[in-house]
Amino acid sequence: MRTVEEHQRVVAELIAARSPVTVGLAEAEGRVLATDVAAPLSLPVFDNSAMDGYAVHAEDIAGADADHPVKLPVAEDIPAGRTDPLTLAPGTAHRIMTGAPVPHGATAVVAVELTDGGTDTVEIRTSAKPGQHIRLAGEDVTAGTAVLRAGQLVTPAALGLAAALGLGQLTVLPRQRVLVMSTGSELVSAGTELKPGQIYESNAIMLAAAVREAGGEVVATPTSSDDVTQFSAVLEGYAGQADLIITSGGVSAGAYEVVKDAFGGSADGHRPSGSSAVEFVKVAMQPGMPQGAGRIHGTPIITLPGNPVSALVSFEVFVRPALRAAMGLPDPNRPRRNAVLTEDLSSPKGKRQFRRGVYDAASGTVTTYGPPASHHLRWLASANCLLEIAEDVTQVAAGEQVQLWDLS
Repeated sequence: MRTVEEHQRVVAELIAARSPVTVGLAEAEGRVLATDVAAPLSLPVFDNSAMDGYAVHAEDIAGADADHPVKLPVAEDIPAGRTDPLTLAPGTAHRIMTGAPVPHGATAVVAVELTDGGTDTVEIRTSAKPGQHIRLAGEDVTAGTAVLRAGQLVTPAALGLAAALGLGQLTVLPRQRVLVMSTGSELVSAGTELKPGQIYESNAIMLAAAVREAGGEVVATPTSSDDVTQFSAVLEGYAGQADLIITSGGVSAGAYEVVKDAFGGSADGHRPSGSSAVEFVKVAMQPGMPQGAGRIHGTPIITLPGNPVSALVSFEVFVRPALRAAMGLPDPNRPRRNAVLTEDLSSPKGKRQFRRGVYDAASGTVTTYGPPASHHLRWLASANCLLEIAEDVTQVAAGEQVQLWDLS
């Protein structure tokens, strides 16, 4: 059987980054910058007031205090947004608001709380140091300097900076467009009355959410029966719309394995020639042993097993890190932690086991959660981690340390 690491490499080699695109700021959020961003102007753009108060010549109020206030006539009122240039004459004050341009000649701003708040004349009850409460032009950003770097995640703060610099667009690595497809003649949509032998489709909903959580974009979530013709027709209908196709189901060793049948796969991992080449293998892991990967008309396809736990665990192990890496996103791998196991645990020899667990950060302990079988989705829905048990380990005793993947 193929090792987990071998299949991870196969999947990672299939999923490649898209060419950079230039998009509006709203679309850039959560993506990674493809180029450095240089400031087209300085910030602040002009000297402005850091307080609501009065612009003054500092020497005019030297020695002022509560017992010896200085009275000055208020020659101008300067709200934020006033655009005409002003000059402060000696022996006068300008009432000024936060963010408003400081008049030429002013050397300090006195906070309104330290005055009587007058509009015709103002009584100032404190002295001021030169430069007090004045934001100088360029003290935050100097025009021409690189303020954002290629490879940096576009966060709300990065968007705020870009907008403050007057930039309407950023060049970023685009999201991977993913088609998520479930297979199985037994699947029906929610809201449909179940007939004997039918179940509600859940994998496409679950995997699409996982794609979005990983930073990707979901093109569609179609479902196909176990009929090869229908399966092929559904894929053909989305030709050219996706950078990656993820299917679930139809890859095991039994009959009616539609994905394997559609691509000429077999239990020995046969890889067909031509425009569609998908290799089906067994990976030494539990859950998630049957896997497939390849290309359809040049588009990468990852075929996951159909049991829901197997499908989502397989996504976490193989697809999520490769998907995030292709988009340049930070931390493509889930955080790994060591924790003390609270109970005895057994694991099959020769397979890497991923068990659902509940990690208690306060105590540094982890408890397995639910049975290991791949259809027990309820337990995965409430787990916050996966315990990773190596292939050569069959028993782990309570009190021993284990490695886990933090899903929280």
